[in-house]
Amino acid sequence: MNFIFTGLIEEIGLVVSVNKGAKSAALTIKASKVLEGVKIGDSISTNGVCLTVTSFTSSSFTVDVMPETIRRSNLVDLKNGSRVNLERAMKLGDRFGGHIVSGHIDGVGTISEFQEEDNATWVTIESSRSVLKYIIEKGSIAIDGTSLTVAGVSDTSFKVSIIPLTKEETTLLSKKVGEKVNLECDMVGKYIEKLMHFKEEEPKKSVIDMDFLKSNGFA
Repeated sequence: MNFIFTGLIEEIGLVVSVNKGAKSAALTIKASKVLEGVKIGDSISTNGVCLTVTSFTSSSFTVDVMPETIRRSNLVDLKNGSRVNLERAMKLGDRFGGHIVSGHIDGVGTISEFQEEDNATWVTIESSRSVLKYIIEKGSIAIDGTSLTVAGVSDTSFKVSIIPLTKEETTLLSKKVGEKVNLECDMVGKYIEKLMHFKEEEPKKSVIDMDFLKSNGFA
């Protein structure tokens, strides 16, 4: 089942336990807001990654992280004491304040620069061309699950501008240059690319004639 998030972070959680397997992990995260009405099987976006609640207490929840998610995200870098952005899946009838975020990230980026401008902070993030091709100026991007507007794009990086409220309610500006962030691009571009490159093959026609029948001993 696919769940929808808005990219509006509800709270910052604290990783209190990381149990690593050979290629996977189980995370226990201290939280409060996202635990309201929580049930086993619910989805919680954790740094932008859609994860399923496997157990919970009054003050924390646990999720499993599969090998594919470890390979594609920055969750591999989490340790006890790490802070993570949290958002519950959207409920039918909720107001939609961000943009459509699936929790299925496209890759990671690396923070290369912070620059202050009056009340805002510019953040430059480098990423691969396979991710950057889906990012457009004034388009939407989810960075560690936070819905933001792209302010500029180059061949190697893109920029966003962070307001004070986003600074206070997410982990983005607590990171350092060189740290990795999860990126999910607007899904519209990915669908358009798929349709443009999709080629529907014509089914091969079966040819049965006298030559075919003779060569196979039927005539």
